[in-house]
Amino acid sequence: MGAKRRFDMWTVVSLTLLGLFALFLLYPLWGLLRQSVLNAQGEFTLEYFQRFFSYRYYTITIVNSLKVSAAITLVTLILGIPISYFYSFYQLKGAKVLFVVSLLCAMSAPFIGAYSWILLLGRQGVITKFLGDYLGINIGSIYGFGGILFVQSLKLFPLVFIYMNGAFKDIDNSLLEASANMGIVGVRRLFRVILQLTMPTILAASLVVFMRAFADFGTPLLIGEGYRTFPVEIYNQYLGEHGQDYRFAAAISVLAVIMTTAVFLLQKWATSRYDFSISAMNPVEKKKPTGIGGVLMHLYSYILVGIAFLPQAYIVYLSFRNSSGAVFLPGFSLDNYRMAANRLLGRSINNTVFLGLGALAVIVVVAMIIAYLVVRRSNVLNNTIDTLSMIPYVMPGSVIGIALVIAFSNRPFALTGTAAIMMIAWVIRRMPYTIRSATATLQLVPLSVEEAATSLGASKPKTFARITVPMMRNGILSGAILSWITIVTELSSAIILYNNRTITLTMSTYVAISRGNDGLAAAFAAITTAVTAISIIIYLAVSKTEDVQI
Repeated sequence: MGAKRRFDMWTVVSLTLLGLFALFLLYPLWGLLRQSVLNAQGEFTLEYFQRFFSYRYYTITIVNSLKVSAAITLVTLILGIPISYFYSFYQLKGAKVLFVVSLLCAMSAPFIGAYSWILLLGRQGVITKFLGDYLGINIGSIYGFGGILFVQSLKLFPLVFIYMNGAFKDIDNSLLEASANMGIVGVRRLFRVILQLTMPTILAASLVVFMRAFADFGTPLLIGEGYRTFPVEIYNQYLGEHGQDYRFAAAISVLAVIMTTAVFLLQKWATSRYDFSISAMNPVEKKKPTGIGGVLMHLYSYILVGIAFLPQAYIVYLSFRNSSGAVFLPGFSLDNYRMAANRLLGRSINNTVFLGLGALAVIVVVAMIIAYLVVRRSNVLNNTIDTLSMIPYVMPGSVIGIALVIAFSNRPFALTGTAAIMMIAWVIRRMPYTIRSATATLQLVPLSVEEAATSLGASKPKTFARITVPMMRNGILSGAILSWITIVTELSSAIILYNNRTITLTMSTYVAISRGNDGLAAAFAAITTAVTAISIIIYLAVSKTEDVQI
């Protein structure tokens, strides 16, 4: 009887999922580690790690990545918390527009923003030339540390904005009234009460921003120039123009896994020091902003979001400009889109849509099962599966790509160069969005509903399919759309895994940029932006919430 209970249907499902994670995540990571400590003759060695730490040329990439990621995190907090505070506590005009545009900025492909800023503020950028030619103002360089900090801060501060909205909404008004009775109001209340109450969310947002900045490949590749970062160095060693050293790239990738895991655990530890939750029984009523303060709130919010959205708008504008290579000409036409249609646009869209939807189908099925196991059947095995599913979330995409190539280049799992390996990368990298969203939804559903179905004679599979899944529907759909958006904008793993047959919209955009065909790149980027915007609109319509689980 005990054995039967132990090996019921859900135990088999859990063991199956664990086996899949072992095959498609742990096995590739083991291959990555193995290649990093074996030389060409198959002998154990640490020479690749020794080489990395022996030369400042390599170690500086870690320092650079940590420095710029920390700076980006700090700046995004400084920019994002005030706008979220204004949005949550005051009736800003056009607040919904601010939210939707911010979400579009946060979810768009990072390298497209970097490319657009080069066209705006680069050496021959339109703003650079205008200020220099007509006003005699030299605004400096968009390249290097400052450029990465500028571009990524504007790209990522909306994440802080979105995260903090949910935290501010959960603050009970009675706490603010109590602080006012004690004479703590205004800026003092913001720092001593409100930010203290929302510290777990601030730490969570900081982790997300830091990991995205640290793992970003496209932005430092395009505007880093002499400022070399960790993900770019991994790519250069694996597929660089100056020679390929797969084993050295594997060693650097192992270091990236160790570092990102350490940062993740540090954030978890820091969050545990604020072990409390807040819930608004008496929600804060938004005030009407008045006087000069109200004007400044609106100016800050709209100018900040407008600047962040400028690259997206400019790239769409350029897609209709006449062009010749890297030069935009007077006049407007659809020539860039016609050129794109002749340069793998159809294949890029088909691969993005059909491979992406295939990966999304797998994500939805696996995510809702994991969510059910974690919430309804929490145990060591299922919590292990949940933890494994989150590992790729904090790892650079290039590391995942290299690990998959190492694992699946030879028989019996020769998948390199196929559509299957692209889909596997998307599934393991983008599944956490749907898992977190589905889990959050299921936690709100009372267990008694499922127990009632079981007591009426419904089998476990039938109860799960007919009762549990429909109740999780909104969370699954919301998470699935977020997973879809990140699939559409994926670059760092795709650049390792793609070929001409499996090229996607983001890869076509990147290839056009790298070849100096700016008009073609603008067309591909505009189409990618349009797909992202449509997906976000669908997400907001389906979720009917602003508590985005990014």
